[in-house]
Amino acid sequence: MRDSDQSMTPSNRRSADSAAVPGEEASGPLPSRVQRIVALARLEWIDSLRSRWLQFVALVYVLVFGTFIWLGLRESSVLGFTGLSRVVLNVANATVVAVPLVALVATCQAVAKARTSGHLEFLFTQPVRRSDWFLGLVLSRAAVLLGPLVLMLAATAVAGLLSGAEDTALIPMVFHALLVSSSLVLAYLGLGLLMSALAQTLERAVVLALLTWLASVALHDFALIGLLLQWRVPAPVVFTLAAVNPVEAARLAVLASVDPELSVLGPVGFWIANELGPELAYFFGLAWPATVGTLALLAASHLVRKGDAVR
Repeated sequence: MRDSDQSMTPSNRRSADSAAVPGEEASGPLPSRVQRIVALARLEWIDSLRSRWLQFVALVYVLVFGTFIWLGLRESSVLGFTGLSRVVLNVANATVVAVPLVALVATCQAVAKARTSGHLEFLFTQPVRRSDWFLGLVLSRAAVLLGPLVLMLAATAVAGLLSGAEDTALIPMVFHALLVSSSLVLAYLGLGLLMSALAQTLERAVVLALLTWLASVALHDFALIGLLLQWRVPAPVVFTLAAVNPVEAARLAVLASVDPELSVLGPVGFWIANELGPELAYFFGLAWPATVGTLALLAASHLVRKGDAVR
């Protein structure tokens, strides 16, 4: 027996070892990378649970839903919607303002903090790619931002079905609200991580995030209103200037899903409904924020892969 062991060549010994462990030979680089990404995402998830910004995200969502559930129980209608469908419609309009804020708060310090604390320097001494860590960070932040929103919208849909009320608009409204929220989360998740990758300090990252949120939800509208008061601007130009902002594009998607005529937008809405149509306007309102977020994520990933691990 000992002679037979000694007569085995190195190649035969390797093949015997691989045969002794079922499935080891089948494990290639893809499963190992997936395992690394999952482990890093779990690490970032656990770190998120210890952060105060997670409590801020939960508080904002609870306040938004609590306020509009109370309003939805009142005997009035918005664009013909009553009850829970009105709740979801108002929540969709509120998330257009709230989601950018919570997404920027959750992401603006992620890369900058990992650099200044030495977390990246320690992590990259392990057999971990920078792109793996960044993808794990994105997945964990997306889960934190979208998870509570999906649960609350699903609970609203279930409550509407169990209540027995004949509200045919509830399920489509929940679906549209989820799509709009997901598109906005992707947009400002990417923008927040891009600003975090560009910022030299945590304070600068926070300032950039707040300025971005103010420009998206307030300053852009004020500038556009001032332009309209000063000059007579054609409807296509107004639409282009407004739709560049992901928040306005998402608001257009919400309105197009409930009001195909877009009458609340006045002459600009008449031009959109006749030239683009409600379907194309709705698609643009979802696609443009997602495109902005994807491009921002690619730029942030490039900065993380090529930049310094410590600042």
